[in-house]
Amino acid sequence: MRRILVGAAVAIMAACGGGGDAANDMDTPPPAPPATTTPPPAAAGGNVMLPDGVTQEMVTQGQALFTGTGGCLACHGADATGTPLAPNLTDTTWLNVPTGTYDEIVNLIMTGVPQPKEAPAPMMAKGGSTITDEQVRQVAAYVYSISRGS
Repeated sequence: MRRILVGAAVAIMAACGGGGDAANDMDTPPPAPPATTTPPPAAAGGNVMLPDGVTQEMVTQGQALFTGTGGCLACHGADATGTPLAPNLTDTTWLNVPTGTYDEIVNLIMTGVPQPKEAPAPMMAKGGSTITDEQVRQVAAYVYSISRGS
């Protein structure tokens, strides 16, 4: 059992930018979440005042990307409450940006976190995924909304 857990942790760290050959990392999709993960929170944003230019549709699309092709759940967890690999995104504590504004979240996802304050491995730009800049803005809209208690 210990070997399985260690193997899973190594796979997840690699998906979150924990080393390896960048060319090969791009070809390998993030590992599927374990079958026992908590389902993601309901589409966020309904009770949150969204920044100018951010729509509820962006929040909904961002949630789908977070739990799907964006691969964010591999490190932040399916419910975005964090794992040993990456922080909780549903609270008001921001480790790698000053206040968690929408623009700060967009920039953080775009550039990555080369030296995280608490996580064991860096986050690559766009989480190591191939999502577009528009999709980054959608994921940021989702993270912004869930960090404000919706």
